[in-house]
Amino acid sequence: MINIVTVALVFLVILTLFKGAVIVPQQMRYVVERLGQYNSTLDAGLHFLIPYFDSVRYRHSLKEQVIDIPEQICITSDNVQVAVDGIVYVRVIDAQAASYGIDDYLFGIIQLAQTTLRSEIGKIELDKTFEARAHINANVVAEVDKAAEAWGVKVLRYEIKNITPPKEIISAMEKQMKAEREKRAAILASEGQRDAAINNAEGEKQRQIKESEARMMAQINTAKGEASAILEVAQATSEGLRLVGQSLQAEGGRLAMELRIAEQYIPEFGRIAQKSSTVVLPATLTDLGGVIAMARGLLKSEAGSPGVGSDGLSSPRLNRGANGSPVEV
Repeated sequence: MINIVTVALVFLVILTLFKGAVIVPQQMRYVVERLGQYNSTLDAGLHFLIPYFDSVRYRHSLKEQVIDIPEQICITSDNVQVAVDGIVYVRVIDAQAASYGIDDYLFGIIQLAQTTLRSEIGKIELDKTFEARAHINANVVAEVDKAAEAWGVKVLRYEIKNITPPKEIISAMEKQMKAEREKRAAILASEGQRDAAINNAEGEKQRQIKESEARMMAQINTAKGEASAILEVAQATSEGLRLVGQSLQAEGGRLAMELRIAEQYIPEFGRIAQKSSTVVLPATLTDLGGVIAMARGLLKSEAGSPGVGSDGLSSPRLNRGANGSPVEV
């Protein structure tokens, strides 16, 4: 009987010691109550409690927790219903407040995130919900964190996962985006054609300018060449006349000139006499009497007989009237 009591006492002592020793893992906080009232918060490590008086009532993890926000229907400012879901990241920073400030802080954060999200979506239009995600996320974090501060919970960030409009709205948006892309493509194509036309016109203008400049330079060069040629001819003529004048002033120069005139005059006069039966000579040829006499003699010798031309007809005789003008006989 004594052995049984001893064993029972030893077992009771061991059980008491076991109930009094508490090991708290890393990143965990235990809330201890003594006789139903809050007593202390245990950090990581080994702790000894008073058996049967102290008890661990709440256990909280200090790690960052990820809470999935269920999908809900929100109405935008332009009265379009969209289904939105998200994720919120929280962490317990005060184990005592998380234990006694709210019955279930996770449920409270979910409900508060949903209501805040509906309020934020209702402030903007459907077309702006996708581009305003960062703004919506920041506002939800600010509102939920303000309320969760009393619960000993810190809201780190909120992210919208999906925004799903109705199928007919999605179809209309796709058509709108397609039309917008086609419009941008048409604008780009027209701008490309405009730029190409401008470049072609600019190239054609430059080509015409170059061609006109080339023609102008060619005309200038041709004119310069012709002017140079005329100048050379004029200089040569001037030099020839100067030499002729010098020759005339020399001894025998006048006789040589008369001989030269006679040499050129006689053949021309012979051709005139052959082609026409009537010859009208200017009265100023009286000074060239010797040349005319010489021309008559040459014509007679060329015709073969006096008074007969090369065509068998008698040559006309020219006499001078009282005023010195020639008269046909």
